[in-house]
Amino acid sequence: MTEITDTTQVPEPGGSSEGGKSRRGGKRGKKGPFGRLGLFYRQIVAELRKVVWPTRHQLSTYTSVVIVFVAIMIGFVTVIDYGFTEVIKYVFG
Repeated sequence: MTEITDTTQVPEPGGSSEGGKSRRGGKRGKKGPFGRLGLFYRQIVAELRKVVWPTRHQLSTYTSVVIVFVAIMIGFVTVIDYGFTEVIKYVFG
């Protein structure tokens, strides 16, 4: 199968279209460790700019919901633990 590209250049039948030169690593092969580190931090900043940050009201609502849910789960686990404790005391006690 042939690959569709956006260029008008016709690939050579024998292999690469670069005339015998072999590429090493693409974009990563051309930069040193500091260049790659700089690219990494630029990509981090670009991704953080895409984040939709919650408003103060949304944040307080979400925090309240999480605290209430955790308190309910603590109560549920406490009741289950107490029940198992009483069953074990009855069976082995």
